[in-house]
Parts: sequence; C-alpha cells; structure tokens
Amino acid sequence: MVGKIVQPEIRSLIDARNFGALRELFAEWPPADIAECITDFSEDEQVIVFRVLPHDQAADVFEYLDVEAQQKLLRAMAHEQVVGILNEMSPDDRTALLEELPSAAARQLIKLLTPEERSIARALLGYPEGSVGRLMTPDLIAVDAGWSVKEVLDYMRENGQDSETLNVIYVVDDRGKLLDDIRMREFLLKPLTAKVSDLMDHNYVTLSVTDSQEDAVNIFRKYDRTALPVVDSGGVLVGLVTIDDMLDVAEKEATEDIQKLGGMEALDEPYTTIPLMRMVKKRATWLIILFLGEMLTATAMQGYNGEIEKAAILAMFLPLIISSGGNSGSQATTLVIRAMALGELRLGDWFRVVRKELLSGLSLGLILGTIGFFRITLWQYLHIFDYGKYHWLVAFTVGTALIGVVLWGTISGAMLPFLLRRCRLDPATSSAPFVATLVDVTGLVIYFNVALFILRGTLL
Repeated sequence: MVGKIVQPEIRSLIDARNFGALRELFAEWPPADIAECITDFSEDEQVIVFRVLPHDQAADVFEYLDVEAQQKLLRAMAHEQVVGILNEMSPDDRTALLEELPSAAARQLIKLLTPEERSIARALLGYPEGSVGRLMTPDLIAVDAGWSVKEVLDYMRENGQDSETLNVIYVVDDRGKLLDDIRMREFLLKPLTAKVSDLMDHNYVTLSVTDSQEDAVNIFRKYDRTALPVVDSGGVLVGLVTIDDMLDVAEKEATEDIQKLGGMEALDEPYTTIPLMRMVKKRATWLIILFLGEMLTATAMQGYNGEIEKAAILAMFLPLIISSGGNSGSQATTLVIRAMALGELRLGDWFRVVRKELLSGLSLGLILGTIGFFRITLWQYLHIFDYGKYHWLVAFTVGTALIGVVLWGTISGAMLPFLLRRCRLDPATSSAPFVATLVDVTGLVIYFNVALFILRGTLL
C-alpha cells in the first residue's frame, strides 16, 4: 500500500533525474515492497530504478518479480546490469529464471556468470526438472564435529553473509557427508569451549536431490521446518531448500489442481499473460470430452422415450435428480483429491473411504429424498401444481431415486481419484465437471429404473 502511495513521488524523482534522492528513498525499503511498487512502471522506469540500486539490493528486488517481468527487464537492461544482477542472485532463484527461458537464451545468460556461479548454475540445472535439486541453494554453513562453539561462531562471522539461512548449522565429516543439523540457538546457549559433537543428537531430516518438489512440500509440512538439507545418493550434503521455495511450489501445485478440478488443463502460466489461443486450446479439450460424455445422457434418454411419453411428469424432475447426483459426486471427489494432496489418504485407504462415503451418501440421499418427497406432496395439497391421482407414487419415486443417485454419485466421486492414482495419473484430473457428467448418465438410468419399478401398472 505504501508503494502505491509514493509512486507519483518516485516517478517525479525519475523524471527529474534525481538519482541520489531515489537511492536514498529505497535504502530502507524491503526488497519485496520495491518490487511491488515498480510493477506498474514502464520498462524504462524499471531499468532506471535498478540502475540506481546497489548490486546486492537490485538482485534481491529482482528475485521478487515474476519470471515474465524478469525476462523483459533482462532484455531492456544494459550488459553490465544484467551481469551484476545474475551473479548476485541466489542460486535457486536464478535456476527458476533460467529453466523458464529458451535453451539458447539460458546458455547466453550462463556465459555471463563468473566461473564459480556458472559451475553452480550448471550443476543445479543438471538435476531433473521438478526435482528438489532445481530448488536448492549450495549457500549454507557446514562445520566439523570436532570444532568448538567459538570456532563455529568465528567461522559464521567470516562466511555467513552469503548463507541462505543461519537458523540451522550443518555438521559434516571429512567427505562432506551429513552427520547432523543443529539449531543456531544451541550454539548461543553453550559455553565457547563446548564441542560441536557434544551438541549432536543425530536426529535430523533430509531431502534427496532427486525427490519431487511435491513430496518435499509434504515433508516440510510434516516436520514443520523452515529449511531442510539436501543430500545426494551417498548422503553428502549438497545444499538446502528453504520454506519460501516450498511456498511457491505449494501455490503452483494448488493452482494446477484447482484448474484441473474446474475441468481444464493446467495453464502453466499466469491467466493475465497466457495467449488467448493457448488458453482456448487448454479449455476446449476438456469441454469437448465433457460434451461427448453428455451426449450419452441424450442416448440414455432415448432408451426411455416410451416411459417419458407415458409419464411426462417424470421429465420435470430430471434436472433435480441428475444435478443432485453430480453435486454429491463433485463434493466427494474434491474432498478425496485434497486429502490425497495433503498426504492424508493413500491407495490402501480406499476401503475406508468407501465405508465412510457409503454412510455419507446414504445420509445425504435420505435428506434430499425426504425434501423432494415433501416438496411434491406439499405442492399437491396447496394446489400449486397438480401431479395427478398418483402423486404419492410420483413423490416416492423421486425421493427413492434421489437416495440412489446421491449415493451412487458420492461413491463414484470418491473412488475415481483412487482409480486414477492406481493408473499413475493425476487424481485432480477427475474434475468436478467430469464426475458430474459421469453421474448424469448413470443417474438417468437409476431414476428411470426406479420409476419403472414403482410406477409399473399405474403411470407406466
């Protein structure tokens, strides 16, 4: 909010070329606030702001911009600015930028790095896409178990300025193998002569460089950590991942799941920047599949055309029946998908879910069926609408069908994510519209078969 208020002042300083005042104004600002403030500026104004900022502050601000804004700025900046920012960026944020660029552009930028930073960038980009290795940073403090607390503190003062975090100190052996992680407060509370080995409890959690980023989110959530060490296949400490990176992964994962639940492919880029035709393509695919699925509903209705002609009153309740089944199925699939994403449900829990949803579906069906029954009865006795002399049977048919359709919708909606997971597919693909379409067809069959059973010899 502060940034929005002072934007006119900043623009006036840029127009007046008062760079000294501009640098002084930004000196006390957090990098995130500066990034938010200049988002609405033109590219030329943004370049001027970055030219004014010190290299380390400019790199911090640059990391808070989205990837598209970063790419535009890199194209607009002078060569020296680009070199300064890329070399000052934290390795994990720089990797996130480079992996979004075309390979040729990424190679050009890597050439601008110092030999040390170039080696780090290539190493991180060498890990599989979507792995923890792409998120980690090698900037950490690692000490020997034989050091004293004083030696550790002295080492931190000398080398800690570039570390991603100083909350946790990592203990390694001569080969770099991780032995333990120790919170910084332990060093501050112990005598200077105490040995690191005296503080070790060998109780620590690690990530592997090849772990998926989604699995890492669950591990962070489970152990409530702000940073976790990353080791290779031999247990050698190669980096660490911090909670800010995990929050970005969790946000991206949740966004993809929500978009899939809405019945479309994940956009993979912001809504405001994705090209129109690409968005149409991602949305059209699922719409066509759902449309073809809904054609089965029309086919099913044709099979019961004779019953509809004999008892046209049945057609009046079709939207009520199939929408109730679709809604209950959508609820169930959403709950199960989210529970899977949080690690609360695994494949082996399917029978537990069946039992729970069986009772839930039956209860919900009884509630809706009772409401439907009394609604028809009440309308009949209040003379709002005449359902004919068999109105009791019509009401009973609708109520019973609602129980069956809601129960079926709940069970099928809950089981579909398990089926997809079993087939090694993303459970989020079982979107609410897909479940609704499935239940529409089957709900129609349930409804008319209940009607045939109850109304045979009367309306049918």
